Amino acid sequence: MKILGAIFILLSSTFTGFEVAKQLSERPRQLRQLKTALRSLESEIMYSNRPLHEISNMLSKQFPNPLSLFFKEFEQRLIQGMTTAKEAWEHALQAHKKALAFKEGELEVLKQFGETLGQHDRYSQQKHILLAINHLDREEQDALEQQSRYEKMIKSLGFLSGLLLVILLM
Repeated sequence: MKILGAIFILLSSTFTGFEVAKQLSERPRQLRQLKTALRSLESEIMYSNRPLHEISNMLSKQFPNPLSLFFKEFEQRLIQGMTTAKEAWEHALQAHKKALAFKEGELEVLKQFGETLGQHDRYSQQKHILLAINHLDREEQDALEQQSRYEKMIKSLGFLSGLLLVILLM
């Protein structure tokens, strides 16, 4: 019975370590996807005459969750027509910020970008998108640095803390 409990403790702490490390690897991946989405948004704004809700629908189909859910929420808010693009963007961001692996810096960049969304002509909007992408580039570099620095350590720490707990309980 003790051995079964020890195995359970060791497996659960190792699993916890891997889940925390997964968040570190998820952040740069989602940032790359977001930058790609913003580039697609820029292209659609510059070269097509589609409304913003159609562009959001297209983006929601191109990307995996949770980014897909974010753009779907944004689209739904725009279709309802009760809010501006800024308010729809902020609502979608608030609704999905826990599912997104973004930290406060990325969320602030997205919030600032949302304030300019739909309020300018195409060329000004393009400049705002490029500015957001540049800020997200810096955040991605930070995320990659944190991932390379801490991911392996957190995985090992999960296993070793479980092993320490098992030794102490035996």
